[in-house]
Amino acid sequence: MDEQKKRLIGLSRTQLKEELQAIGVPENQAKMRVHQIWHWLYVRGVTDFDEMLNLGKELRAKLEQFYSITHPEIVEEQVSKDGTRKWLLRFPARGAGAPVEIETVYIPETDRGTLCVSSQVGCSLTCTFCHTGTQKMVRNLQADEILGQIMLARHRLSDFVGMDPVPGMIAPLEGRKISNIVMMGMGEPLFNFENVKSALLIALDGDGLCFSRRRITLSTSGVVPGIYRTGEEIKVMLAISLHATRDELRDELVPINGKYPLEKLMAACRDYPGLSNARRITFEYVMLKGVNDSLRDGRELVELLDGIPAKINLIPFNPWPGTEYECSDWKTIEKFAGYLNSKGLPAPIRTPRGRDILAACGQLKSETQKLTKAN
Repeated sequence: MDEQKKRLIGLSRTQLKEELQAIGVPENQAKMRVHQIWHWLYVRGVTDFDEMLNLGKELRAKLEQFYSITHPEIVEEQVSKDGTRKWLLRFPARGAGAPVEIETVYIPETDRGTLCVSSQVGCSLTCTFCHTGTQKMVRNLQADEILGQIMLARHRLSDFVGMDPVPGMIAPLEGRKISNIVMMGMGEPLFNFENVKSALLIALDGDGLCFSRRRITLSTSGVVPGIYRTGEEIKVMLAISLHATRDELRDELVPINGKYPLEKLMAACRDYPGLSNARRITFEYVMLKGVNDSLRDGRELVELLDGIPAKINLIPFNPWPGTEYECSDWKTIEKFAGYLNSKGLPAPIRTPRGRDILAACGQLKSETQKLTKAN
């Protein structure tokens, strides 16, 4: 990726038109050229201006001179025994900073393919059960870097229009599509709202990456003002990293609760637009042995979510080097789920994916290191 050239990926149509006019494209042609370039970038997934065959050679040469459309550099690609893929991706330096690395995960299932996308390098939240929280916050990802994860994954999975399937690729039966995006990777998306918004609006664009709002989920640890803005300005599905039903415990597990306690968080959830039984908020709840897995916690969870169209994702704790937490016993998790289900709250138990390559929920960390794979 050329560090000196401006990125076209991540620009709005208006911004792209301004860039084209700046390099001499006449105003009466600019709208058409924007449409053509948009198609090549987001429908065809090209990474070389010379592949944009309906642009003249002179324009392609100018674009190559001033702009970059390459995808992120893959430092390492790991494939779990369950088919999950994790990419360690490197982005070049921005300004006076150094190059940075993040992780992106693809989870294939028979009926969908989910891409877990990062929004920051590191994280400032220090949630005590999360591996990413042990890595210091470095910087926000820009819109092109967020989109670049989606486009790199589509390229690797031959998921762009006109690309041949990758032999032997484990992917959904419907044609190796990345059908779902979850903003659940490294970082807190709502601490990087503007870049996340810009990237997701392009992902939602019907003439581009063409994801539906029901297929994109933004997960937050509870940044209340950002929840209101997400509902008004992006309108994607919402997930809340909850993990506790009492402020004193959530203060410990998810420290941002001290600023936005449960009362304010639940009020923002109740106000989220468009909620219904078909459009629920997902509440993520990691099961920690002896910490938050009692029937008392279950009863309080039912009370806390009363009146909110909700689904509870119960997440067996995924261990990582140095953690003091343990996963709840399987019988305890099943009993907890059974109680919630009996009270009318759907509570699926998330099947851990990619544990052997530290790709499961809460395990992502972008240090460049050789990981020992479980056999």
